[in-house]
Amino acid sequence: MKYLSIAWFTLFVIVLIGCDHTSNTNNPVVNQADGKSISITDSSDRTVSFDDTPKKIITLGNGELDIINALGGNLVGRPTGTLPTHLNELKDLMEVGSAHGIDLEKVTMLRSDVVLGNNPMNIKDVPAIEAIGAKMVLTEANSVDDVKNQIQLFGQLLQEENQARDIIDTIDEKITAIQSNQSSDKKRVLLVYGAPGTNMAALPNSLSGSLVELAGGENIASDFASLANYPQYAQLNAERIIESNPQFILFMGHGDPEKVRDGFIKEMKQTAGWQHLEAVQNNHFEILPPDLFGTNPGTRVVDALDYLDKLFQEAKD
Repeated sequence: MKYLSIAWFTLFVIVLIGCDHTSNTNNPVVNQADGKSISITDSSDRTVSFDDTPKKIITLGNGELDIINALGGNLVGRPTGTLPTHLNELKDLMEVGSAHGIDLEKVTMLRSDVVLGNNPMNIKDVPAIEAIGAKMVLTEANSVDDVKNQIQLFGQLLQEENQARDIIDTIDEKITAIQSNQSSDKKRVLLVYGAPGTNMAALPNSLSGSLVELAGGENIASDFASLANYPQYAQLNAERIIESNPQFILFMGHGDPEKVRDGFIKEMKQTAGWQHLEAVQNNHFEILPPDLFGTNPGTRVVDALDYLDKLFQEAKD
């Protein structure tokens, strides 16, 4: 189904649903059932107000889908693509695209109250979403703290602050438990994010980089220059990788992860000194689970931390 152009899409949906939405951002109406409106500030510093707790929610990312599901929100639309196994119960929800491209026709059909998108990726989509009578809340997930902020914000949105606090406490307890058992000798780690033909180093300001540091790893690319369009990533530098001598090389990516890993190794073998890396000598090439790394795992950041902690602990000298 083709995406409608925003230019005439706005006119179309005003005719289609104009009579169905009696409130708007200029004239908010407090729901008389509970007399309580909701106002939150999202990651883009936008204040978004609701007359009542949103009843129909669309998410553009699996992390947000996981969090809303954990908080008991009513989901009507989900990201296009394969779901993590623990979210299979939501597989029959309508797929509405992703943060990279929203199917506005489907969003319109669902008559949602709110669409949860990415900051800054979906800032440009706010006018189109508001034109169909929905609100848009933007968040980011470039660290574990960001994920906790998402949980807190969505708890406010759904009026489930206590449940959100319990989830955040569980994450904090996991971090404390892992860090209390860490040695001062951190494992040197290279995080590679790639797809066929493209490989990048994930930096500490990425979610995967945050997870590695919390689990006791040292990101060898911490001082690599970030990419202008992808500030959480950097170009791979073979010579600097050799110099840093990583003990682990961890792979994330789309498509065939084995193929991504093999392509990277083939490229690196052309660099003198590659065979002497500790990661090579100890065969510490790990393909990270895609539902936990390379994308926002939502409340399952605790599982991602467990995974890395076990990996590093088993490699203790």
